[in-house]
Amino acid sequence: MSRPVKSTSRKTSSHPAPRPKADEQALHLQRVRQQNRSEVVEDYVEAIADLIDQTGEARAVDVARRIGVSHVTVIQTVRRLQRQGLATTQPYRSIFLTPEGRRLAEQSRHKHDVVVAVLRAIGVPDKHALADAEGIEHHVGIETLAAFERFLAAIPQA
Repeated sequence: MSRPVKSTSRKTSSHPAPRPKADEQALHLQRVRQQNRSEVVEDYVEAIADLIDQTGEARAVDVARRIGVSHVTVIQTVRRLQRQGLATTQPYRSIFLTPEGRRLAEQSRHKHDVVVAVLRAIGVPDKHALADAEGIEHHVGIETLAAFERFLAAIPQA
């Protein structure tokens, strides 16, 4: 008689999470698709703000290196940011954020920092926390972010 194989996955609860109704699930998935579309915009404004803060300017070649895309892709995306009122450029000059672009960059940076802190607090190694936060930060809702902040405030600081 063979022995049952022991599961290596950890059960998080004795009750599975309830499944949403079809209409509710459709709304959730619609929100995810919208977040996926805004992910690129958030990454760009955050990278541009970081470069401006660190070096005093954000050149397209530096944005390309930081994001891991081509110079042409940066130019195309910056045009999109301009249409959305988030960035401006001048011929032969750097990329600049509008006040709205700066606000979005700061919000994105804050979400990123909170997500990294939560992942570290639950024992995720830094290397993985930093990498995973790059995707999670774009999908964290306001209520979840507030819960993360309450969680962080409740744990003792090292």
